[in-house]
Amino acid sequence: MKGAIPVPVILYPGEDGFWVAECPLIPGCVSQGENREAALANIREAIILGLESREEEGWSLPDGYEICEVAVQR
Repeated sequence: MKGAIPVPVILYPGEDGFWVAECPLIPGCVSQGENREAALANIREAIILGLESREEEGWSLPDGYEICEVAVQR
């Protein structure tokens, strides 16, 4: 993909058996699919649509970001 930019996606199994995918950089950008591949294809489409409407909605992607994990006690 020419001009493609990497964006983080969180992928996890949902309670209903579907896979859930979220893009934390885009407000409200969540999708799902029957399997991992479908969830990733659906979130890719949601990200593209989100990026197309960002100026109209008044937000922008951060210039940079860092993906970290934080340990918490249960």
